Amino acid sequence: MKKLEFKGVKFLVFVIALLILLSIFDPENISKILDKASTMLYKLVPIFVLVITLTALINYFLKPKKIMKYFGKESGVKGILYALVGGVISHGPMYAWYPMLDDLRKHGLKFGLIASFMYARAVKIPLLPFMVGLFGLPFTVIVNVYILLFAILQGYIIDMLIKEEK
Repeated sequence: MKKLEFKGVKFLVFVIALLILLSIFDPENISKILDKASTMLYKLVPIFVLVITLTALINYFLKPKKIMKYFGKESGVKGILYALVGGVISHGPMYAWYPMLDDLRKHGLKFGLIASFMYARAVKIPLLPFMVGLFGLPFTVIVNVYILLFAILQGYIIDMLIKEEK
């Protein structure tokens, strides 16, 4: 079995040392800091559970060969379309998607498709009626088409700049 590795040990030690130092010099504000941190952690736990569950389901149902077919080096237009649709329908904070994208990356997801996914997240389906109401349908359509076109362009640029091993 693969050894579980925690990558943030140095940062964690630094933050704990900083909190101890701050508690010595400013004990009143340290309680505010810890209260905000615990509130934030409380809000993030459901997101972490969701991401871990989605990652586990992806690992269980989608085998690396299947992922390579749709998101690998030979994915072509289908991979781009999946990245765009995934970006448009994805919700929540972007950092919640990082672990799953990293996991998919380890199974063959191209950097260019990750960039396209991230860029396409700018299109927010629930906000489209509001945008149409404020700016009109022509503007909304043109802006969102440009966002998706530039998502594709960003993906191509990333793929050109980052040469991946074959």
